[in-house]
Amino acid sequence: MTAASHDNGQTLRAGFIPLVDAAPLIVAVERGFAAEEGLDIALVREVSWSNVRDKLNLGLFDAAHLLAPVSISSSLGFGHVKVPIVVPFTLTMNGNAITVSAALHAEIMAEVDGNPRDPLVTAKALARVVAARRRRGAPMLTFGMTFPFSTHNYQLRYWMAGGGVDPDEDVRMVVLPPPFMVDSLASGHVDGFCVGAPWNSVAVDGGFGRILHFVSDLFKRAAEKVLAVRQTWSEANPQTLAALIRALDRAATFIAAPAHHGEVAALLSRPDLIGVDPEVIQRTLAGRLKVAPDGRVADDPRYMLVGREGASRPEPLQAAWLYAQMVRWGQATQSADALTVASRVFRPELYDAAVDRPPVAVPNLPADGLGAFTGPAFDPADVAGYLAAFPKLR
Repeated sequence: MTAASHDNGQTLRAGFIPLVDAAPLIVAVERGFAAEEGLDIALVREVSWSNVRDKLNLGLFDAAHLLAPVSISSSLGFGHVKVPIVVPFTLTMNGNAITVSAALHAEIMAEVDGNPRDPLVTAKALARVVAARRRRGAPMLTFGMTFPFSTHNYQLRYWMAGGGVDPDEDVRMVVLPPPFMVDSLASGHVDGFCVGAPWNSVAVDGGFGRILHFVSDLFKRAAEKVLAVRQTWSEANPQTLAALIRALDRAATFIAAPAHHGEVAALLSRPDLIGVDPEVIQRTLAGRLKVAPDGRVADDPRYMLVGREGASRPEPLQAAWLYAQMVRWGQATQSADALTVASRVFRPELYDAAVDRPPVAVPNLPADGLGAFTGPAFDPADVAGYLAAFPKLR
């Protein structure tokens, strides 16, 4: 793998986790878009988000494929040292899924009253499962998510709470690195998880997982992974940053074309990158995933948005919503100043200046920019009112 020079000619290192949503960064390097922008990028594969965060914060990485909420928590000093982060590019919108064991899937389906593709129906069914397990003295269900400050954590919680399940009292939530989710489900250490591709599909192909929902069932539009850099680095290297944004934008556009899915899947399947069957990756790119070992398939072209529907342009509203989830789930106290900092982590003006074109019109944009399956509409100007509108779980 090759390395991007800084404005001063030094080498840039970029960290990533083996997930399909790292594709714009990987393709930008391996397909030559970075080189055509005068950059030479060294990709460094990591196994955990804490490693990526810490190496970015310490300057061991200059750029990183990062969980969108971590860019905000680092900038605010939540859960770790305070290091201001800049997000000039959104690698993906959507792209996660909720997968459960065969046993839990059967329990939920036995309690379903309505359409099992409706997340509100399954959330209420989960509440009935939790209550029944409590009555008979069964162990508390355990769900895996990738990091406390992660979309996976907030999306699992949002789904559960929509049906009346308190994720802090009624179930156990544990942190697992993405590549370890599948083995944890197979061994019975967790009953379900929320993670990005390809690990949901790997669990299904292994015969022990069932994809219950795509996150695009829960939200029409949810920022997922971002390209993150330290604020000090962005200010010291504006030309390199602009070139990197352009390379990523070209890569995302390339990935968005169905004709390129086979080539992209073959690239990402390399053992030094993601290292899974290219057919699994190609299904992910197409939004056509096998959801059960018997071959049942669910289709959603918006399962993971890369390079289309304005997905690459950072949206401060998405950052504000992620901050609101930190407040909702006790990771932060509400503060107007913190909301302002969080919103300013996502920098659409850097993206606009680099690509030198006006923002695209987003088709069928939800009224509040998110389109959640239940709950109040989000208003970044009234986070307190938004949070107060959720029913109490206890």
